[in-house]
Amino acid sequence: MTDLVKMTATEVVGLLKDGKVSPRELLDTSEARIKETDDAVNAMPTLCFDRARAHAARLEKENPSERPDLHLHGLPIAIKDLTPVKDVRFTSGSPIFADRVADFSDVMVERLEERGGIVVGKSNTPEFGAGGQTFNEVFGTTTNPWNTERTPGGSSGGAASALAAGQVWLAQGSDLGGSLRTPASFTGIVGLRPSPKRIAHGPLGLPFSTYPVEGPMARNVPDAALFLDVMAGSHILDPSSLPAPETTYVDSLKDIPKFGRIAYSPDLGQCPVDPEVADICARAAEDFARYCRGVEEACPDLHDAEEIFQTLRAQIFIANHAPLLSEHREKLKPEVIWNIEKGAKLNADDIGAAQRAQGNLYQRVVAFFSEYDFLLTPTSIVPAFPHKLRYIEEVNGVKFDNYMSWLALPSMLTVTNCPVISIPCGYTKSGLPVGLQIMGPNAREDRVLQAAYVFERDHDYASRVPINPITPA
Repeated sequence: MTDLVKMTATEVVGLLKDGKVSPRELLDTSEARIKETDDAVNAMPTLCFDRARAHAARLEKENPSERPDLHLHGLPIAIKDLTPVKDVRFTSGSPIFADRVADFSDVMVERLEERGGIVVGKSNTPEFGAGGQTFNEVFGTTTNPWNTERTPGGSSGGAASALAAGQVWLAQGSDLGGSLRTPASFTGIVGLRPSPKRIAHGPLGLPFSTYPVEGPMARNVPDAALFLDVMAGSHILDPSSLPAPETTYVDSLKDIPKFGRIAYSPDLGQCPVDPEVADICARAAEDFARYCRGVEEACPDLHDAEEIFQTLRAQIFIANHAPLLSEHREKLKPEVIWNIEKGAKLNADDIGAAQRAQGNLYQRVVAFFSEYDFLLTPTSIVPAFPHKLRYIEEVNGVKFDNYMSWLALPSMLTVTNCPVISIPCGYTKSGLPVGLQIMGPNAREDRVLQAAYVFERDHDYASRVPINPITPA
C-alpha cells in the first residue's frame, strides 16, 4: 500500500493500463489510507466506496487497449462537496443541505467517470465555498497534513489535504477567488485555475458566469496536465464552454521552448505580503532566469482589480443565494450573509461600472502579455495559519475591512480571465509550504503548465508529498 500511495497519478495510471494493478486494489489502498489519516485531517468526510467498487467492477470487464487515450483506467479521485455526484451526499458545507443526496451528477463528473476516474468520496469545503479556510457546521474543520494545527486553506481545502496526505492521486477543485490556488500553496501541491469555460460543468443556475471555474489539483505538474486533459472539453449544458485543445496538455510538456521575458511582482502593486513568503517567492522568481531571456519586476495595472472582484463576486452571491438568506438566515455563516447582503446593495450602475472596468483591465493585461510571457507572484500573502482563525485580519500592520481582502493576490488575477497555476516553491523556517502563482495569456493553459514544469523539474518540492499528517507535540 505504501508504495502505491507514494506513486504519482501518471505512474499509477500506467500500471492500471498495463494490468499490473487493478482498480479494486487501488480502491482498497485509498480506503486504507483514508482510514489511516483522516482522523487527523478530516479531508474526506463523505465516502462512497460501495458505489466506487461497482464502478470498478464495470471497468474491469473492459479491455484497456480499446479505451481512448484520455482515460484514467480506474484511478480513485475525489470530488469537492460543491459538486453533485449521483446518489452521494451533497451538502455544499451547509446545514441547510446537511441531508441532501444528489439525484444527478454534474456533467464534469460524468465525463470523469466515463474516462475512467472512480469517485471515492467528497472532499470537505466551507459553506458554499465562501472563505479561504475549510470549516463548516456539518463536518467540522479540515486540517493541514504539514501541521494539523494549521489550515489547508479553502475552499478546496479538503481536496488539497486529501492529496497531500496521500488519500487519492487526483482531486477536483474549484476556484473563484483563489479557492483552488490558496490550498495548493498551503499544502505543497499543484492547483491550476484554467481559463473560464475550459472545463465544462453544469447544469448551473448561472450558466453564463465566467468567474467560478473547475480545475485540477495534483501532487505534481504532469499529473495536473493529465487530469486537465481528462476534464477539458465543451458540453451543451455549459454555454460557451471550450473544446479540448488539439495537442494534449501532457504532450505539451514533452518539448518546452525557452521563454521570452518573464515578469515578477512581489505584491501586484498593492498587497501586504509576509516577509518570509516574499523572500521565498523572490528567490523562486530569480530561478526562472535560466528558462527565459530575463526576469524583470513588472506587473500589469491592476489598481482596480480587487474592487472589480468584490463587486462581481457579490453579484454572483446575490444571484445564487438570495432565497437562502430570506428562508434560512439563521443557518448561514456570517461571511455568506455578508456577501449576499453586499450583493443586495448593488445597483445597475455599480455592476455596469465593474464590468466596464474589467473590460479595460483585460485590455491592459493583453498589452502586458505582448511584452512578457508570464507573470509570477506569490499565491498567498501568508503561509498556512492556525485553523482556529476564521480568516486573516492583518498583515504587516495593514488591517483588512472584510474577510476576503487577505485573498487579494489570487482574486485579483481571477479578474483577468487568464489561466493561473500555483506550484510549491519553498518552505518557511517552520516547515510550511509556500506557493508561487504563474499566470499566462488567456486560454494558454499549455504554456502555464510548461512554465510550472520546467521549474518543478529542477526542484524537489513535488517529491515531498504525500506526507503523513504531522501533529505538533
